[in-house]
Formats: sequence, C-alpha cells, structure tokens
Amino acid sequence: MFCPQCGTNNADNSAVCVQCGRMLQAVPPPVAPVIQGTVAQPGTIQPGVVLQPGVTVPNYLVFAILATVFCCLPTGIPAIIYAAQVNAKLQQGDLAGAQAASGNAKMWCWISFGAGLAVCAFSIMLSMLGVLASLHN
Repeated sequence: MFCPQCGTNNADNSAVCVQCGRMLQAVPPPVAPVIQGTVAQPGTIQPGVVLQPGVTVPNYLVFAILATVFCCLPTGIPAIIYAAQVNAKLQQGDLAGAQAASGNAKMWCWISFGAGLAVCAFSIMLSMLGVLASLHN
C-alpha cells in the first residue's frame, strides 16, 4: 500500500505510514446510539434495531389470519392488528414495543382459537341434544 502523502511503500495491513506517519486506513466515524423516543435530525440516518444473534421477535401474522378466518372473526381482528405492528415497530427501533405487540398478537390468536373451539363444542352439543330429543319422541 502506497502512502498518498509521501508515496512510501508500506505493508498492506499497516495503519500508519512508516515515513511520514499519516493514517493509511480510513477510520469509520463513531455511530451515536439510538435512544428510544428521539427524533432523527433532517438529513441524518437513524439505524434500526440491531438484534443480538439468536434473538427474534415473531409477528404471528399467519396464525392471526388463520385464527380470524377459521375460528372467530371478532377476536381475530385485534390479533391481525397487533401482528401487523410488530415489524413496523422493529423498523422504528422500538424493540420493547415490538415485543409487546408480538405478545398481544399471540394472546389474541389463542383467544380466537379458544372461542372457535368453544363455538364448535357448543354446536356439537346442541346437535347431540337434538338427535337425542328426536329419538325420545
């Protein structure tokens, strides 16, 4: 690697020129931490949330849609709304909000699933009572 200031040939991995002492490798500018609740200044780039390896925030969108269609519409709608909020909150840098929305989506999915099971069980019970009543007469 040649020094752009004095032209001296340096090793490829050297950070400083051996002749003049100039920095050879560009040092990346420090990245300011993102604080939740702050607004980025115009013209600056505010990075999203960087999750640690192995950490994920599931959005349960598929489960919410299936629970809405097949189980219970009124309780499935909040599940879809919360599931749709997860990715948007992650992009805004709100990790805690994304985790809360994910938990709410999961809860409403299970409520919808349970309500659907309860309605199915109730309709089967009514059908059996109708068959028993017709046999009795």
